[in-house]
Amino acid sequence: MPPDAFTMESRRAEYAARFNRVVDHIQRHLAEPMDLETLAKVACFSPCHFHRLFHGWMGETIHDFIFRLRVERAAAQLIYDPRKPVTEIALDCGFSSSSTFARAFRGFHGVSASEWRKERRIHPANRKICKAEGKGGIASSDGTEPQGSPREHPSAMNLQVRLKQLPPMHVAYVRHVGSFQENADLFERLFQRIRGWAGPRGLLDHPSARLLSIHHDNPEMEITAAERLRLDAAITIPEETRVDGEICRQRLAGGSYAITRVRIDARQYMETWDALMSGWLPGSGYQPDERPCLEIHLNDPKTDPEGLHDVELCLAVKPL
Repeated sequence: MPPDAFTMESRRAEYAARFNRVVDHIQRHLAEPMDLETLAKVACFSPCHFHRLFHGWMGETIHDFIFRLRVERAAAQLIYDPRKPVTEIALDCGFSSSSTFARAFRGFHGVSASEWRKERRIHPANRKICKAEGKGGIASSDGTEPQGSPREHPSAMNLQVRLKQLPPMHVAYVRHVGSFQENADLFERLFQRIRGWAGPRGLLDHPSARLLSIHHDNPEMEITAAERLRLDAAITIPEETRVDGEICRQRLAGGSYAITRVRIDARQYMETWDALMSGWLPGSGYQPDERPCLEIHLNDPKTDPEGLHDVELCLAVKPL
């Protein structure tokens, strides 16, 4: 290894941490006006260099990134909040007026907001499951035992879904940007990195420690391009924990979640999410909100007798 390799790796990790902080800040304040000076301060870069540095690192200008996240959030609300007026969605997603939003949405998606909502009134995954399996219902209860088996298609599972208020959580994380569907090796590498950081600090043995996957985008909604999807591998940490290098920290807001616990193999995550969102959700009286989806990992598949993942899928919800 070249003598300066570690230094180069450390420098790149510091850049990753700074830009992750900016992205997290934008995500939390998407409905608010944002100026370059504030975002540069979050990243600890000078305003005169921040715009070019962000573009070089993220592959998008800061303006394009904020614009894309706002349009994507609006697209999701149009699907999952069918009674919410388009103008209200536009303002909630940071657009200054309904006319500005209308031009922006059509320019990004090629259709009007009303056409988008009409075309996707039935979620694409729901159409897929209904076509393949018929109108199978998803049961709901307060059970906490893992459901299903790897021999079942998730749409046929008797998913036990419970509503629970999760408290706010402080987490340390490493972030992946890009496609991740059915890529078990990628998940393993990400969790090796977070475990490698947490282990020497005694965080893995903390009584409240949980390993999580945090999904900021939904690849099944045909909104975010695969190369832009954001995935965090994370561990819960005490609030006072310091992070360094490529490891970043964020506070998850907590709130109401629809949670199902399942035992599945690595190939079944997306199908199980489909069953939760397309089978249980439409008849539940709830809709997704803007908080990210979580997966709480309760075992190590490598030590499981069947090699399965014991996991809680947590969908952030609010009343219809």
